[in-house]
Amino acid sequence: MLAALALLLLPVGAPAARAPAAPATAAAPAAASAQYRLAPGSPDGIGKFYRGREIAAVMGFEGAEWLERPERAREERPDLLVADLDLTAAMVVADVGAGSGYMTRRIAPRVPQGSVYAVDVQPEMVALLQTLAAEPGMGNVLPRLGAPDDVKLAANSLDLALMVDVYHELAFPAEVTASLVRALKTGGRLVIVEYRAEDPAVPIKALHKMTAAQVRLEMQGFPLRWVRTSERLPLQHLIVFEKLAAP
Repeated sequence: MLAALALLLLPVGAPAARAPAAPATAAAPAAASAQYRLAPGSPDGIGKFYRGREIAAVMGFEGAEWLERPERAREERPDLLVADLDLTAAMVVADVGAGSGYMTRRIAPRVPQGSVYAVDVQPEMVALLQTLAAEPGMGNVLPRLGAPDDVKLAANSLDLALMVDVYHELAFPAEVTASLVRALKTGGRLVIVEYRAEDPAVPIKALHKMTAAQVRLEMQGFPLRWVRTSERLPLQHLIVFEKLAAP
């Protein structure tokens, strides 16, 4: 666990703001498309580059307990994050890269007539999500095992898709984004939350942060419209896109 933590956090005295990293445990498709470049990578990455960015090593299920640390509420203010999602009672939401269900647990009560697809690529995380779904008041949580290149959700089924500190670790960001766009209804929103790379005070290694400009760059080419970028959270951007109608 301590070795995994060293992969992600900067060796500074500031409080930790991110769960420990570990090599991906889910198998990914072997072939990389032409939009990816393979090259010797950094210790914190996977040696695969997309639109000028090296993809970071994914967090392993071993970090699940760390995700639930009590101080996370103070460090990251998930209450502000959920408030910024503008949820309504009947919405269908996907929490992609849901992990232990930290955000799912906070979203589900806000959509009591809707549902939350809690998606992860690690079976061990999905097992935790199934335990969460069995808790009182969590009957609208629907755990799902995704693939590294596909969230495996039905087309035109989502009002909102959320990725919190997940996108930078996707081994196939273009394919996952495409699958999310398919799953969104027209007018549905894709919300990407990432640690601010523009801020050196955020105690996270470089590959585990993204600039708002890089996030917007990587959404280009998809039928998405940038709506807004919120800097309300202490450490992260919250960047909102909307699915456009088909031409």
